[in-house]
Formats: sequence, C-alpha cells, structure tokens
Amino acid sequence: MKEFEVRPNPDDPRLSVPVSGIDHEGKPVETFVVTERPLTLFLNGREIVTMMTIGDHPDLLAVGYLLNQNMLRPDDEITAIEYDDDIQTVVVRTRRQTDFEEKLKKKIQTSGCAQGTIFGDIMEEFDKVKLNPDARLRTSWLYQLMKKINTQPSLYLKAGAIHGCVLCQEDRPLIYMEDVGRHNAVDKIAGYMFLNNIKPDDKIFYTTGRLTSEMVIKTVKMRIPILMSRSGFTAWGVDLARRAGLTLIGRARGKRFIALSGLERIIYDADLSRVEEEDKKYVRKGSLATAED
Repeated sequence: MKEFEVRPNPDDPRLSVPVSGIDHEGKPVETFVVTERPLTLFLNGREIVTMMTIGDHPDLLAVGYLLNQNMLRPDDEITAIEYDDDIQTVVVRTRRQTDFEEKLKKKIQTSGCAQGTIFGDIMEEFDKVKLNPDARLRTSWLYQLMKKINTQPSLYLKAGAIHGCVLCQEDRPLIYMEDVGRHNAVDKIAGYMFLNNIKPDDKIFYTTGRLTSEMVIKTVKMRIPILMSRSGFTAWGVDLARRAGLTLIGRARGKRFIALSGLERIIYDADLSRVEEEDKKYVRKGSLATAED
C-alpha cells in the first residue's frame, strides 16, 4: 500500500461549515466547525444503534463497529452494504443470520465520547488474543510517522473538535480516518481492514486521543501489536495493554515519548540530535493536552 492510501479531505463541504462569531477582543471572526449527523445502523434488518458521526465512510464505520462489538465474526461473509443518505441509515447484510439480542443486554457505557460502548463478552475473549511477538517499532519510524501525520492536511488542523486514527506500517501512514469520536475513527479503520483483507500482524496504530481501556481493547481485538498516541494514558488502559502484551506508547511529541507496555518491541535507532522538535504551527486546534481529548 502507498502512503495515505486513504486520507482526510478537509475541503469536503459536508464535513465542516463556516460559522461567524466574535473573538476575545469582541472582533468579528469566522471559524470552521465540524459537522455531526446521526447514522442509524442495521444488521440484516435489525436496528443496532444510532451513532453521531461526521458522515464520511458510513460503510466502513458500520462494518468496523459490528466487528469490534462481536456482532460480525472474521469468517462472516458480507453480501451487501446499503447506505441511504436521505434517511441517514446503513444496512449491513450477511449470508449467515446473527442473533445478538443477549449481547445488546450486556451493553455498558465506556469513557469514549458519544456512543462508545463495549460488550461483556468482548472481555471474555480478550485473554485469547495473541499479538505478534516479533513485531518491532524503530524509534526512527516513530519520529517519521509523527511528522508525516501531524503535517498532513486534516479536519483536525482545520477545525479541531475531532479525533484522528492512522493505520501505519514501519514509517508509512497508510489509512488515516477522522471522526467526532475516536471509537468511530477506529471502527472505520477496522472496517477498511476487513473489507480489504489487510493483515494486522506488522502494523502500528496511531490515535490522537487518550490511551483508554476502550482504545486498548479495540486495538487488541484488531490484532495490531503496537498502539501509540500523542496523548496520555488511563490506568486500566495500561493494565489491559500489559495483560495482552500490547506495546503502548503515549505522550509522543517532538523528541519525547513514554512507553508503558510491550517495551521489548522498541528498537532505539534514532539519533535524537537530528530529530526536530514539533513545529508550533502544527499543534492541533483544541490542544491535545486539554479535556478535548
């Protein structure tokens, strides 16, 4: 795959709109804000959930959500994905019918914004996942990835109030997705990987948001062995990463990062004297050090 095979399109008029207001000095300003719209997901004719999303890639979001909620299995055959923009619905049809009413009863709310949820049976399978022990992350790759991702045109740089996730291989960002909830951005990548048969064993997953339990669970479920972010950690996220053998790297900005799990995969090959500090003009709107994470 080439770099940024899929990337954000900040010029898409459906994804952000200009809004007029005043600034701290009372002067008139115009700023861009991201859109939010409901998307109702059906599986084989049964309504599952209504999600708030920016509205791009509804097919990938639908498939990824169902995968990460254990409503689709890796061996399921998708026969159709039908999206209706007028009524904001997406229907995923599979050859094998699925009965998941019991799973819906076990739904619990997580720390993710909007409609982020997990199911109890996801935790039951968590310990069965075996991540690739031979995967490696060179620090030279990490610094290249941070530079390429942070300077890539995006809705995050244009309007803020949005999260981004990137599937990477070595020093190459491959699939870059954004959404108002980081769980949605993750699910879009999961859907893309499933529909395009992309193997996870040698991949790196980057997120702009906090390294929470939800992010760790989704990454492990996707069988990706390395998760990194420019933001911080939660205690349960760290505990789960160590339990699964996931390499967990946070607070990655400029020359600095902190690794709290899976340290054996990291190869320190970068010359720090040649690594540039982060250019302030690429610090994302809304500052990832704030509660907007």
